[in-house]
Amino acid sequence: MRKTFMMISLLVALSLVLTACGGGATTQPPAATEPPPAATEPPAATEPPAATEPPATGEEVTLTIESWRNDDLSIWQDTIIPAFEAKYPNIHVEFAPTAPAEYNGVLNTKLQGGTAGDLITCRPFDASLQLFQQGHLASLNDLAGIENFGDVAKSAWITDDNSDVFCVPMASVIHGFFYNKDKFDELGLAEPTTKEEFMNVLQALKDAGETPLVMGTADQWESATMGFQNVGPNYWKGEDGRQALIAGTAKFTDEPYIKTWQDLAAWSPFLPEGFEAVKYPDAQSLFTLGQGVIYPTGSWEISLFEKDAGFNMGIFPPYVENAGDTCYISDHTDIAIGMNSATPHPAEAQTFLSWVASDEFAALYANALPGFFPLSSAQVTLDDPLANEFLSWRQQCESTIRNSYQILSRGEPNLENELWRVSAGVMNGSITPEQAGQEIQDGLDQWYKPQ
Repeated sequence: MRKTFMMISLLVALSLVLTACGGGATTQPPAATEPPPAATEPPAATEPPAATEPPATGEEVTLTIESWRNDDLSIWQDTIIPAFEAKYPNIHVEFAPTAPAEYNGVLNTKLQGGTAGDLITCRPFDASLQLFQQGHLASLNDLAGIENFGDVAKSAWITDDNSDVFCVPMASVIHGFFYNKDKFDELGLAEPTTKEEFMNVLQALKDAGETPLVMGTADQWESATMGFQNVGPNYWKGEDGRQALIAGTAKFTDEPYIKTWQDLAAWSPFLPEGFEAVKYPDAQSLFTLGQGVIYPTGSWEISLFEKDAGFNMGIFPPYVENAGDTCYISDHTDIAIGMNSATPHPAEAQTFLSWVASDEFAALYANALPGFFPLSSAQVTLDDPLANEFLSWRQQCESTIRNSYQILSRGEPNLENELWRVSAGVMNGSITPEQAGQEIQDGLDQWYKPQ
């Protein structure tokens, strides 16, 4: 009986390897810098057999995880993997990360060469969709535990026709503002909730000789990710506005987008001197050293800021235009994990992925990485006060994701990169908000024709 089981497993693994090798993969571009090819139907026979039970006693297997999160190595080694191996002692797991900027290229080389790990950490939307279309990621429709995730959670790792889920969602990040609570208390300032209050706080800080707002435009992406995508959802009404862009019933020349860029232009007088040359790590340091009071960013900064800041920190959500308006937050689907279709250990890989879909993993991951929030239906108690406060905004505001990530960055010019460019240009004063909207829409019109 055991020989029969082993023979079947070998045949299934061989079949999956042959299928993946026939995918004709091409080199995957870095995330959000080049669009993947237009969506096509995924190749047949990428779905593994439904099997989530651990291997028989005595049959030890090692699974390797590919990831770009090299900062998380100790968390996986010291916390997450030991918890899994305690439950499944015959399945050993190795976390083998690559530097973030190199991950896509290195992963593609490994996949093409047949040397990639059994489990693939998935970036959101098109980068991972392309891997599935090439046959490198297996369908997880029948995975035990996938039912713990709703449509929004799965949206970043599902085919356009919603027929195949190919990664287990792990976490999202939430946008907002960090601030130096000691400075606020010293000057008698309250957390702003409207645009007018926000601008009044910036002026009060400037009048007191402080640098009110910490951000640079040298790297460009911060202007879009931490500026435009942070406050913009309150103008374009979250998912309604995002879906309208995809449907073609809204344009970037519409008022909500122009107002968002007008806000970014209004921030400029309150940024650090020479902000045009300030890079992302520089801005982080300025804030933690107390050389700026408010930092527009997101929950992913919690661990670094709590370690480096020498003052009490507070956070507040993106301001609304007028008091009483419905608030919207960018609760962005950020990271997931899938199965290499060519893994020789599909049953064990699925066992691990089912565990990732569990409440136990959700609690472990969220507390090991404050600011990365579970996407499952699990009710998780967080130990970190700032993480808990970020998470509480889900109950107060409507959630959406960054509007450039799904479908709209597949062509040239690339929408995500263009948003970086024009948002930085608006903050630098080199283009107007109206010009930014027109340039973005003109670029999108060159290739995107919504049906």
